[in-house]
Amino acid sequence: MKVRELMTGETRACAAWADVGFATHLMWNGDCGALPVVDENDELVGIVTDRDICIALSTRNERASDLPVSQVMHREVQTIHPEDDLAEALGVMRDFHVHRLPVVDDEEAIVGMLSITDIVREAKIKSTKAPTYGDVVDTLKAIRSREVSVEEAEELEVEK
Repeated sequence: MKVRELMTGETRACAAWADVGFATHLMWNGDCGALPVVDENDELVGIVTDRDICIALSTRNERASDLPVSQVMHREVQTIHPEDDLAEALGVMRDFHVHRLPVVDDEEAIVGMLSITDIVREAKIKSTKAPTYGDVVDTLKAIRSREVSVEEAEELEVEK
């Protein structure tokens, strides 16, 4: 099964210079938990999640309207292509401990998003092309087993 068969198309993106309040508004209206972040040329430069926003606002003494997305987003983003196999997407999610992957075309333009939830829903249908529950469970276990490295722990302490 290919990524294009399960991805959510017409994905909303957020500008890096937008404020966190605006990003939250986009997530709320789009019923999504993550947004690709783009620069002034619409090139992917990061990803921001509802969790990133929640933690940033609860650990900083700043209003959502004063905090730029660029200060909250993850700059290292794993992507997948629409014609890639779902097994490859699960592998990327497992290896990088992520729940969602922006789907990009050959020019690296965002064409959709693929989430672990999309894959779980398909596994439940039990189609012959769908990943097995075992594949999905292994991926979820890998995502959730992410341990904080020493560098990340030190960075968290600095941000406090």
